[in-house]
Amino acid sequence: MKTKEGTGSVVQVNLTELQNSNAQLPQGSNQPPAEAGFNSPAGFEMLQRAAKMLSSGTIFPERFRNNIGDCAIVVDMALRLNASPLFVAQNLYVVYGSPAWSSKFLIGLWNSCGRYSAIRYEFSGTEGQDDWGCIAKSKEWATGEEFAGPAVTLSMAKKEGWYEKRGSKWQTMPALMLRYRAATFLINTVAPELGMGIRTVEEAEDVGE
Repeated sequence: MKTKEGTGSVVQVNLTELQNSNAQLPQGSNQPPAEAGFNSPAGFEMLQRAAKMLSSGTIFPERFRNNIGDCAIVVDMALRLNASPLFVAQNLYVVYGSPAWSSKFLIGLWNSCGRYSAIRYEFSGTEGQDDWGCIAKSKEWATGEEFAGPAVTLSMAKKEGWYEKRGSKWQTMPALMLRYRAATFLINTVAPELGMGIRTVEEAEDVGE
């Protein structure tokens, strides 16, 4: 088995080998090679093989170990995002029974997708006061169009009930939370497909059960 340098590269190569292992078709067959996933019996078999291997790995996050079902979902999501399963697993959490991305992961998807410039943040108002806010901005490379997400302020966080929740990071790291929420707003309004419709951990925790 070939390996490549970099985090999660062995996993990625293993998935590629699983894809290629089913590439040989009977002569005269017009059917394309199966791909790992839920779309065909052969693809589902490859998905299970990858999930079984990952669930037994000590480098994989502990919350996924010996859980072939969740690992299969991680592999499927990684293939859809063209990302390493290890990278996906490290940034996928379960909050109140539902999957949630880390905000860093979602921002990373946007910055590395090649369609937009890296997100930049603009602050306004008085730091620490209710009018202190942040807007996330970016530009689409293909058209040059600039995008700005909805503004997020401390006043909004308080009115929505995010600020006062027990253990809320809005009270201890407001600048970071303003950036995370502003970036999430931008991504969800311009390219929601990047996050596959899944909330971030911070959104899920703010909303609660």
